[in-house]
Amino acid sequence: MDKYLKSKIKLRILQLWNWVPDKQMICLQYRMKTGRKLNLRNPKRYTEKLQWYKLYYRDPVMAQCADKWEVRKYVREKGLSEILNDCYGVFDSENEIDFASLPGQFVIKSTNGASGIGIEICTDKSKLNVPKLKKELHRWLKPQKNGGGREWVYYKHKPRLIIEKYLAPGLGEESLVDYKFFCFHGEPYCLYVMNERFTGEGVRQSILDLSFQAMPYRREKIEPIRTALKKPENFDVMVEMAKILSKDFPYVRVDFYDVDGKIYFGEMTFFPESGYYGFLPDEFDFILGEKLHLGGEGARI
Repeated sequence: MDKYLKSKIKLRILQLWNWVPDKQMICLQYRMKTGRKLNLRNPKRYTEKLQWYKLYYRDPVMAQCADKWEVRKYVREKGLSEILNDCYGVFDSENEIDFASLPGQFVIKSTNGASGIGIEICTDKSKLNVPKLKKELHRWLKPQKNGGGREWVYYKHKPRLIIEKYLAPGLGEESLVDYKFFCFHGEPYCLYVMNERFTGEGVRQSILDLSFQAMPYRREKIEPIRTALKKPENFDVMVEMAKILSKDFPYVRVDFYDVDGKIYFGEMTFFPESGYYGFLPDEFDFILGEKLHLGGEGARI
């Protein structure tokens, strides 16, 4: 069973527990995922603070930035329209899509999709099973009150379908490389670099500092990148863009792609993996936690 199917099954099971209040559900899931009791009174870990962030920090702009269509307006308002990928349209229904007019390659996303759910990458339209795809797209459009991780930002906007240009790997790359900046109070601290995401061999990921040097930490159950990493020539530009896009929030992960020297905006994520994961060694959870200062405008306790 592939990771995408497993994620869908887990999500549907968790939706059966929608009646459980957010705080109790988050505490339960944190215990199940990490083996630890969640400390919300005095959180120290990054993963604990993300749970507090979910429960008590409710800036409506976060919901805008979590929506894959609405965030484009935010990026333009920040003066970064040049990094937006080409968009072929946004649709309220799968039946509005004219597949015949689409190019041979494209990507369809649910505007409120998270954790790999709600994305279809088409690299050859001639092989696309349109009726089957439409059934899947219809499921993406079903409104939800909350999700498994209780990430409220994904349920404030009506779910829609957005179709964008397919970004092929750059020269010399076997897969599209993802640069994910961890930004605390408008300052990037470190980043994940990810590749082999859609190759069938499983994603690989390395954690780097802002000098593009590997840090002595990694995610549990995710192997580091095997190939030598080459620092993009425009890496410093990415860092500055991450500062611009993140400055309004206590924490957000800002993602970019670099394709042959051109930067593309990926997404903004406030609760990566819903905050339910571990690091090796464990101390990195505390190091990141020290960077996130809770409270302030937007907090609701």
